[in-house]
Amino acid sequence: MADAFNFELVSPERLLVSEKVSEVVIPATLGEMTVLANHAPTMTTIKPGVVSVKLASGQVNKYVVFGGFADILPTSCTLLAESAVPATELTRDTLQKRIEATQAELTNARDDEHKTKLEQFLAELTHLNGAIIPA
Repeated sequence: MADAFNFELVSPERLLVSEKVSEVVIPATLGEMTVLANHAPTMTTIKPGVVSVKLASGQVNKYVVFGGFADILPTSCTLLAESAVPATELTRDTLQKRIEATQAELTNARDDEHKTKLEQFLAELTHLNGAIIPA
């Protein structure tokens, strides 16, 4: 059995996970990242995507996050999400509302840097919409 480590997934609304886990896959900004026990200390930003959590018992749970950052240490991983929900609770309507809100914000972008960030976020949300919500 793989070594277990502490994992917490926290959003402003609630603590979604606080468990001993054997593996966590996170959607880091520079690419998907697998975290195991004894991982080198790392801090990374998170893009919208799916976090896959393998509990020490072997059960796998998935959560959808909408940005944030992860603090990874050899004995723990804490993911502070801007927003997060269990994947089973995400609906096409909920995701579509986020896409529409981002499009509206993009229309009112105050400068090129802000516009570029919103365009990237919108692309990630659109990809997420196609990847996890079947038509």
